[in-house]
Amino acid sequence: MDPARKRRVRLVVALTAAVLLAGALVWASFGEAEGAASPSRVLRDRSGRPYQMTGKVVTGSIRHEGEKVLFRVRDRNGTASVPVLYSGVVPDPFRDGREVIVSGHMSRGVFVGQRDSLVTKCPSKFQSKPSGKTI
Repeated sequence: MDPARKRRVRLVVALTAAVLLAGALVWASFGEAEGAASPSRVLRDRSGRPYQMTGKVVTGSIRHEGEKVLFRVRDRNGTASVPVLYSGVVPDPFRDGREVIVSGHMSRGVFVGQRDSLVTKCPSKFQSKPSGKTI
């Protein structure tokens, strides 16, 4: 086989492999990407599959039982709420009314959070800044 032709074949094979690998990487990263689900969506799904759920902690719902924390998470608009059983590290800003994200799955009507998956959103990032005007 001619050496120039051999190099061309190798280049085509290498480029084809690179394009296929890049396509597989893009497909895998976007195929699994899904936003966090609301409590009402988690309640509707009976499959028991894992979710990343987001919502606001219902005021007065937080109870500590040993290393476990029981609380309710509601939709942002307040229409549906889900009881959550969580064990693991609880972030310092976790409290009533805070928006949280927790990974887990539904089991017998309760969202069982994965250990150490609770994240509390900082409210200062989502509120408008004061204008600094005094009246």
